[in-house]
Amino acid sequence: MSLLSIVLISAACLLVAYFTYGPLLARLLNLRADVPTPAVTLRDDVDYAPIDSKFLLSQHFSAIAAAGPIVGPILAGIAFGWLPALIWILVGSILIGGVHDMTSLTASIRHKARSIAEVVRDHMSRRSYILFLSFVWLALVYIIVAFTDITATSFLEEPKLDDGSVVESARKITGGGIATSSLLYLALPIIMGLLLKYTKLTVNWATVIFVPLVGVAIWVGQYIPFDIAEIWNLSPATAQKVWNVSLVIYCVIASVLPMWLLLQPRGHLGGYFLYVALAGGMLGLIFGGRTVQYPAFTDWAVTVKGKEMTLFPMLFITIACGACSGFHSIIASGTTSKQLRTEPDARLIGYGSMLLEAMVAVVSLCCVMMLLPGDPNLKKGPNFLYAHGVGEFLSVIHIAREFGIAFGLMAFTTFVYDTLDVCTRLGRYILQELTGMQGRAGRWLATGLTAGVPLIFLIWQPVDAQGKVVERWRIFWDLFGASNQLLAALTLLGVTVWLFKTYRAKWVLAVTGLPCVFMYTMSMWALVQILWPLASAVGARQFDVTGPLGSPVPWVALVLATLGILILVEAVRIVLSGLTGPPSRQAQTLPAATA
Repeated sequence: MSLLSIVLISAACLLVAYFTYGPLLARLLNLRADVPTPAVTLRDDVDYAPIDSKFLLSQHFSAIAAAGPIVGPILAGIAFGWLPALIWILVGSILIGGVHDMTSLTASIRHKARSIAEVVRDHMSRRSYILFLSFVWLALVYIIVAFTDITATSFLEEPKLDDGSVVESARKITGGGIATSSLLYLALPIIMGLLLKYTKLTVNWATVIFVPLVGVAIWVGQYIPFDIAEIWNLSPATAQKVWNVSLVIYCVIASVLPMWLLLQPRGHLGGYFLYVALAGGMLGLIFGGRTVQYPAFTDWAVTVKGKEMTLFPMLFITIACGACSGFHSIIASGTTSKQLRTEPDARLIGYGSMLLEAMVAVVSLCCVMMLLPGDPNLKKGPNFLYAHGVGEFLSVIHIAREFGIAFGLMAFTTFVYDTLDVCTRLGRYILQELTGMQGRAGRWLATGLTAGVPLIFLIWQPVDAQGKVVERWRIFWDLFGASNQLLAALTLLGVTVWLFKTYRAKWVLAVTGLPCVFMYTMSMWALVQILWPLASAVGARQFDVTGPLGSPVPWVALVLATLGILILVEAVRIVLSGLTGPPSRQAQTLPAATA
């Protein structure tokens, strides 16, 4: 079977869903063009500012499409085969992820563009609100940990196999060159933001000028590599820590800068750059004539890096972004809802962006599908495997393979940059809300705490039973996936309570209720698996801190699972107590939902 046929079938499924299930959701949620959004009624051109849907789409897509749609599909595809991964990407994005994103965005705009946590407070209780905010903050911390560490690996001198040998195909590509390109990329949106604010430069002309400059940054980077290991004579492990610390410092600074100076122009540029990356991969697949080489299915249970993984539930938490991601609701209700110009745009921005991200996940999965079992490329990190695939795809259209690999690595870091500082900014908002810290001092203190906790884990150097250094992102990826998917379940839970109290309609239970149950089951199951070594050690009275007791992962999993259970109990109590009461006050201002 050709890769092209897989991609075309996937694209057709996603398009059909957008033009069938998307309008149905819009009709059920009563998205109306004549109802002004908070971006219009509360407009201040600082936080609330309506923008055209095509610009908001690129900004929102750039923010939600982190490393997840690349890393998750590659890890799951290698472990379980490409078919289970592909099915989950398509079914998950259409029936769960897209619904999650669109309903959370709608819930926010129906509540004055406030966060999902505040929607929970309005329709559940203040206790639920505090529990939800605490859970979200912890989830953001581990998103920062996982994505910072995997980005830092892209900046190391050369990608290597597990046996330490250099990847011959990537000899001309250096991590220092990618670091230089990334730094240049960060400078471009700042310049663009300044020009847009203080000159007469329009957004359209800025796009024409600055998007090609991103390509120039990729090309120039390899000629002036910023290799800190060589410059400062550091070991690879120390260089990794230095990059981790540097990225956290970047998050602190970027998260307190005005949105017009970095976040908005970078999101705009990043969105278009990612469109180019997706288009380049599609062109390579169309004209490359490559066939599927990797097995469609491997086994129900596999051992990866000495750890046993079962398809249920690990497939559904390994592939988060690309199928369903709770992080999307934080973006949708944090910044996107304050810029949505009309209610019907929620279909394009919420549902459409999720399906677009699913397509990124499919292309990423193709980077595994075209390899034979045992291929040494399968031993690389997912960022380098993705870059290798992009390089292969672009070479078909006569773009130098070395440039294609650099382009792929740059695309990967672009995904992550647009997420890291947004996570830090949102974490700061949450801490300020929970603690009441306001003003400049409160802003910096909340930011410092949000970035400081991930820094502790990024400096910590984990090792396996043989004393071999283990990459931090691999340690935390399962925890990130489980917490992210549980966040999606809890968001769907809050949305379900809001919709049911508002409409008292059976369709709510099918559209958001069932996805909530599925995501809650998979994520809690995964957290129990993470907790199992800790429980076994305690049961066997093995209190050695070098074992599970000394790892932060199961302890954090215990906290997250406890918060998840408490929120569910609170939601069930609220729903049962309100079954006999009248619909919520908000329902009186909205037309009845229709199927």
